[in-house]
Amino acid sequence: MNKIVHQETLANNIKKIEVQAPLVARKALPGQFVVLRVDENGERIPLTIAGTDPARGTITIIFQEVGTTTMKLGLLKEGESIANLAGPLGKPVEVDHFGQVCIVAGGVGAAFLYWMAQAFKARGNRLITILGARSQNLLVLEKELQSISDTFILTTDDGSKGEKGLVTTALARLLQQGEKIDYVLTAGPIPMMKQVAAVTRPYGIKTVASLNPIMVDGTGMCGGCRVTVGGKVKFACVDGPDFDAHQVDFEELARRNSLYHRHEEISRQRFHQCRLQSRT
Repeated sequence: MNKIVHQETLANNIKKIEVQAPLVARKALPGQFVVLRVDENGERIPLTIAGTDPARGTITIIFQEVGTTTMKLGLLKEGESIANLAGPLGKPVEVDHFGQVCIVAGGVGAAFLYWMAQAFKARGNRLITILGARSQNLLVLEKELQSISDTFILTTDDGSKGEKGLVTTALARLLQQGEKIDYVLTAGPIPMMKQVAAVTRPYGIKTVASLNPIMVDGTGMCGGCRVTVGGKVKFACVDGPDFDAHQVDFEELARRNSLYHRHEEISRQRFHQCRLQSRT
């Protein structure tokens, strides 16, 4: 059992929790993730580690309540426990001194990238951050990312905060203006990551996408998280989750991630009905 020692709401349906996991906290590196079950009857889901505190033996997880399991996780209060948690899993992101690194984050993708951004900054890179969301109520880690960035650009699709438009438009503008970018790291919706790769490809900029495909066991056994990278099948849980964005087959990834949308919606409806019945 892994006890939740802190919980807070960051934005609409986006929550941050700190969980006791001493062994994971001691070993985890930026880019890695955990697989957890909320209760003994629950499904296993992967969640990116957003930070660690080895001295306290805790890890930080930021997640959006989009499915039944994440909604159950969001209902847990401080002092309550997660049934079980395994990690750290996956390969850490490659952190080196590239020069100027650009972080492109969409929505909850900021949670995937914040710890990585800190690592790149600590390595002596100049950091450009482009953070975006559909609207201001879905922005997370804005102050935290701004505080470590040399250049910070904020966008919202509806113009409710920052520039009105897409993160990819802001990225394209920087490159068109002659900004020298040596490395791009992106996380967020699949169409956004695909477009980031399309923007940087003509410039030959090394671009890495942090993927979040369907995953079950997290150890390479089930094959549920397979993605095609450079024409070869890779497993995100053991080969990733970070891959060369110019080589990822984003169309296939999108199709695979949508396979269970109907089942997920049925599960959400049943969960809501159970909660309503429990209140009566």
